[in-house]
Amino acid sequence: MEIKDTYRSIARRSEGLFKDNGSRFIALAYPVETEEQVKEIVSSLRKEYHDARHHCYAYRLGLDGEKFRANDDGEPSGSAGRPILGQIDSLGLSDILLVVVRYFGGIKLGIPGLIRAYKSSSADALASAEIVDKIAGKQFRISFDYLEMNSVKKVLKELGIPTFDEEYSQQCSLRARVRLSSEEEFLRRIAPAAKIEPIQ
Repeated sequence: MEIKDTYRSIARRSEGLFKDNGSRFIALAYPVETEEQVKEIVSSLRKEYHDARHHCYAYRLGLDGEKFRANDDGEPSGSAGRPILGQIDSLGLSDILLVVVRYFGGIKLGIPGLIRAYKSSSADALASAEIVDKIAGKQFRISFDYLEMNSVKKVLKELGIPTFDEEYSQQCSLRARVRLSSEEEFLRRIAPAAKIEPIQ
């Protein structure tokens, strides 16, 4: 059975804008991988745009996008976070945070107007984003005797696995990022020559 291990995300920050009846909706999209990053970015945007009325956002994380949240930040329920998340989902993106900062223009837009504004500003930010394919993988620490170096290196090269933090002496170690679809073969082939520890 083939394992799905690629998904779509964005390469870097992008921005969008929508204006209606004096209100401005500034949309900011960011590539993120953890909820911690989401908190840090939202917190810094609240400081940067401290005079704005609302900082609404949505995010989706992970290969299957199983972690997600939509936040209305004081706007009527379902009028901000959901339309933002809807734009993320319409492009099938994950590992992404989209924040829309609203400056109130003095005229109420009503719920249909708000939904349109949050949806349009989000769509504008994503239209200028560079969409990229990401590969889901796991990190492993591999330890082995110097004499096993050739056999370890051969497996890593044949499977196209990138390595980091390489240390060579009598006892060698390195860190490898293995894509999910190669994990089973990697573990089977490298196990006779090395000690393997997953890195969380």
